Amino acid sequence: MSVNIQLEWTPNPSTLKYVVDRRLVSSGAVNITSKQAAEEKSPLALKLMGIKGVTAVMVGSNFVTVTKGDEGEWDELNDAVMATLDEHLTAGLPSVNEEALAAARTAVGAGGSVEARIQDILDAEIRPAVAQDGGDITLDRFEEGIVYLHMKGSCAGCPSSTATLKMGIETRLRELVPEVTEVVSV
Repeated sequence: MSVNIQLEWTPNPSTLKYVVDRRLVSSGAVNITSKQAAEEKSPLALKLMGIKGVTAVMVGSNFVTVTKGDEGEWDELNDAVMATLDEHLTAGLPSVNEEALAAARTAVGAGGSVEARIQDILDAEIRPAVAQDGGDITLDRFEEGIVYLHMKGSCAGCPSSTATLKMGIETRLRELVPEVTEVVSV
């Protein structure tokens, strides 16, 4: 069955979002920044990372964001990305290694109750909002009042990510979790 792919621009000029008409991951997102990580986590990302100029891939619930480096030009990259997505998804091949995704979720969930509240807010409010722009934000850790977050997909390197982090995410987390004093990107 043929796949429907819609291209969306993101706030990050180096990243494009490809929305598809099927579920790619059961929950969350998988961010890939190297071929080695792609080999472990995502057969789809491995194929996309093989396209000249692609430096990062994030596979979300029903979208894929692709980040290009200095080497790539969107005119050429877009055609190759669309063809790869169409071929892979039409064949019904898996997008991600669900076991690797489950292991990552378990590792993040190992923290204390403050960390669990932060994770709940990220999952319920913040991650769905940034996913609309082709990005993802995940909790690295919470230490001494500071929340350390990973900015992924279109959020990584986005010109407006600092404003989103400080004015949006930090403000919201401080409202709901008094133990939070600051939010930083890692």
